[in-house]
Amino acid sequence: MDIRSTIAGSLPKPVWLAEPEKLWPQWLLDGAQLADAKRDATRIALFEQDRANLTYVTDGEQSRRHFVHGFLEHIDGVDFAKMARRGIRADRYKADVPTITGPVRRKGSVHLDEATFARSHTKRRLKVTLPGPMTIVDTVQDEHYGDRRSLALAFAELIREEIASLEAVGVYTVQLDEPALNAYLDEAAQWGMEAIDACVRDAGCRTAVHVCYGYGIAANIEWKQSLGQTWDHYQHLLPLLSKTRIDEISIELAGSRVPPHVLGAIAGKDAAVGVIDVATDYVETPEDVVATLNIARGYLPDDRIIASTNCGMAPMRRDVAYAKLQALGAGVALANS
Repeated sequence: MDIRSTIAGSLPKPVWLAEPEKLWPQWLLDGAQLADAKRDATRIALFEQDRANLTYVTDGEQSRRHFVHGFLEHIDGVDFAKMARRGIRADRYKADVPTITGPVRRKGSVHLDEATFARSHTKRRLKVTLPGPMTIVDTVQDEHYGDRRSLALAFAELIREEIASLEAVGVYTVQLDEPALNAYLDEAAQWGMEAIDACVRDAGCRTAVHVCYGYGIAANIEWKQSLGQTWDHYQHLLPLLSKTRIDEISIELAGSRVPPHVLGAIAGKDAAVGVIDVATDYVETPEDVVATLNIARGYLPDDRIIASTNCGMAPMRRDVAYAKLQALGAGVALANS
């Protein structure tokens, strides 16, 4: 099997839909106009991935202001009228987050309409991204459950229900985005894997978990610079993730200080390897992509490698993001030639 390709999940939103180059952008429309604009932006996101000839495509998260809050907006027990400012990702940066004021329950399927629309507008295999339970816990203020594990397991049940809804409309892969795993290694070992397994225990579709060093925003770039010459978080996480029910593990590699040998710790899973750096506007050449893939090939066979982006591209310039998509697709084609 050749090397496959995908993106981590998000793409920049058009300037007529939301504020550009922001992680938590404000919508620029409302009502029926906003709904139509979201669908138009989804069409563009799918078109750009198809044009790049990617194996698995996403809706680019065009209907969500933020990858976590876009999910939480549809959950009872989450109060967006009661926002709190707190440090997230181990106090890496401050964010305004909603408050958990009661038991969390889905009001209905959260992303079913978006997934159904995307599924009807592409012939490629569709991947839908959901925030993972630890990352959700880290992006809210809890005034009900009292401990992070209990809250994570409560959200894991909602995610399990959401996965069942998504697979029923033909979603091929559901990916849990879990950047918080890198920030809380002790908790990841204590209950993080338990929560991930609770999310996917009944899944009939393919499942993945994405763990990176964050978007290309200033706070994350500054944090990376403080980590020294070797980023060893994956050395602790990958053996743990390899024991879960997850089918695929998505990690950062290009332009990073991740030691490539950690890829050898991925046992029995496919590896979505970041070959596109989202923390720079430099557009990789196809040869750059091949060079990173050849590093991964030193530890994994082609049939277990999926070429991806290091993280989502939501805060990037659109022209840069689309150029990087083309580089990703061309690099994979070159590697497979």
